[in-house]
Amino acid sequence: MKALITGGSSGIGFSIAKELITKNYEVILVARNEENLKKAIKELEKNASYIVTDLAQEENCKNLYHQVKEKNITVLINSAGFGLHGKFLEDDLNKQLEMINLNIKATQILTKLFLEDMVKKNEGYILNIASTAAFSPGPLMASYFASKAYILRLTEAIAEEIKKEGKNVYIGCLCPGPVETSFNDKLGVKFSKAQNSDDLAKYAVKKMFQKKWVIIPTMNHKWNAFANKFVPLKILLNANYNVQIKKIENAKKESS
Repeated sequence: MKALITGGSSGIGFSIAKELITKNYEVILVARNEENLKKAIKELEKNASYIVTDLAQEENCKNLYHQVKEKNITVLINSAGFGLHGKFLEDDLNKQLEMINLNIKATQILTKLFLEDMVKKNEGYILNIASTAAFSPGPLMASYFASKAYILRLTEAIAEEIKKEGKNVYIGCLCPGPVETSFNDKLGVKFSKAQNSDDLAKYAVKKMFQKKWVIIPTMNHKWNAFANKFVPLKILLNANYNVQIKKIENAKKESS
């Protein structure tokens, strides 16, 4: 059994790799930093290999698929992604587009290509990594929140199509809240309550194999996702804006 994990050198992707290895999967980690991949492989010790590529480039996504097509990948984890924190007008446009390419376009391409093969074989699992950010608009993280909403809705719609066709293929979406990973350091923000990535991975893999479509790890975040459906938009926007402002202020205090 083989699993392909994008963004597999660290964070959620790496934790999921560790969990799948305990279930006798051979994992192939994908990321653009070879040094980080080598460290990850060394830590995993067995049943792991890696591929270096930048999935923000469309052709690299297609090339990755063709590179592993004959390896009989039965699990695909689309975990590669990053976020931007700040005012939309102040974020660099090229960085915004790079994020969209990685968070959305790479997931779209790999899901499409691998899902076609899985449907033909009538077996396989695809888990796309979104966020609780997918359930609401996010001032000061506008593009990131929007990218995760896209992944959630795309995954839900595909899952319904697969269900209607009666195929024994799973596609689902993991929507965690803050997680203890380098992702937060790159954003330059700190979270007072962040989930351990290994604990998250155990829960996510368990629910994936139970074929849960939308996986939200904690009761608190389940409640927030539910409540967002009923909160007036203006109130939700204002609340989310204030949350992001507080994160920025806290990060500035800690760095000073």
